[in-house]
Amino acid sequence: MTVKIVTDSTSDIPPQIAQELGITIVPVYVRFGDKVYRDRVDISEDELYEKMLEGPVHPTTSTPSPGDFTEVYERLARESDEIVSIVLTAKESALYNSALIGKEAVRRRCRIEVIDSQSVTMGLGLITIAAARAAQAGESIDRVVEVVHQAIPRTHLLGVLDTLKYVLKGGRLGKAVVLLGGMLNVKPMLTIKAGEVVPAGLARTRSKGIDRIHEFVKNAFHIEDLAVVHSTTPKEAHTLAERIKSLIPKNQPLIARIGPALGVHAGPGLLGVALREGESETEKVTEKERKGKRLFLPTLRASK
Repeated sequence: MTVKIVTDSTSDIPPQIAQELGITIVPVYVRFGDKVYRDRVDISEDELYEKMLEGPVHPTTSTPSPGDFTEVYERLARESDEIVSIVLTAKESALYNSALIGKEAVRRRCRIEVIDSQSVTMGLGLITIAAARAAQAGESIDRVVEVVHQAIPRTHLLGVLDTLKYVLKGGRLGKAVVLLGGMLNVKPMLTIKAGEVVPAGLARTRSKGIDRIHEFVKNAFHIEDLAVVHSTTPKEAHTLAERIKSLIPKNQPLIARIGPALGVHAGPGLLGVALREGESETEKVTEKERKGKRLFLPTLRASK
């Protein structure tokens, strides 16, 4: 019986890919005052940015309830007795706890493994896709869980923001706000380390930031999967994908859009990449070699 794969909507997995791989997505909630919307169900990306730019109320987000996860698990338990649920990093949200609590009502009828991805957006997305491919290939739940745990430390992100305005309003990025809050005349770059969104440097212009994203991809080892993510600039995302596709001849880059839940915090203009390094090649790379390649850009080093 095929292992069922669950994630949340902050994974930003393109809908057609989720459908093809049988991935079930639990939506996060977006709130504008008293009005509540389910991420990508009741509100689209375009509707979010229209409301953000033109409306008087800045939106907030809230996690799915344990009951939301229970409902999904119960439905999938009618089709399978094994579920792997991979969710947004616990360092940035209580969503992981909701997923854990949500399985309690179902765990006697179905084995459910809930895993903290330690990632966001298509970092979480690429980890979930790897799990779904393993499940579709007929792998056991233990092997699917192993694939996820192997993918987590090999999945990396780098993005450039157009403005810190929405990060500051959202108040969800901790260190990024503290370190970059007063430097609104530059383009902040963010990455994720140990499950926490942190600064990855500063770019004096957007084009310099995109150059650093290209360098980031160039310095990665044996890329297995890569996604270009954007919030409001599809042409720019496709241009970046064309630029870097020669660096990953094995697979074409995915193009994904930041959904409303993460768009609340990133705002318009975000552009970045998420990549997953291959297992066999990564195991051959020594720590000294990895540091020499400088996969992660120096924190707060400004591009000239």
